[in-house]
Amino acid sequence: MKLHQISVFVENKPGALIQPCRLLSSNRIDIRTLCLADTQQFGILRLIVSDWQRAERLLNAAGFVTNLTEVIAVEIPDHPGGLTDVLGALPDTHVNIEYMYAFAEGRDGKAVLIFRFDKPDEAMARLQSAGFNVLDSVEIYTP
Repeated sequence: MKLHQISVFVENKPGALIQPCRLLSSNRIDIRTLCLADTQQFGILRLIVSDWQRAERLLNAAGFVTNLTEVIAVEIPDHPGGLTDVLGALPDTHVNIEYMYAFAEGRDGKAVLIFRFDKPDEAMARLQSAGFNVLDSVEIYTP
């Protein structure tokens, strides 16, 4: 139940972000969620999209440098302490959270977090055994 995330490296300058977004939009690829991180010279646009294989091909053909990463989407209760609950399922493991970000909208009173773990299989098993719903691509990509 891992999801494919595309990281796109873009220059850190005005107007650079619109180019990959316009390319995906013009090819009818839906951005389901995203995260943008920056350094002084470039940005890393992390994307979960409706068709990651086609998006990666299009971005590469347009000259963008991309990297494909497996991430995990987890539903958590959307209330104060929801994040604490999910993090509480991992403290005695040797699983490290490399980064995380959230979906813009939740489902049925739950939020959705995207996690990049150093040991994704171990993290996924631990979260599921603690009762958390790890989402698959069909659940994520369906609006």
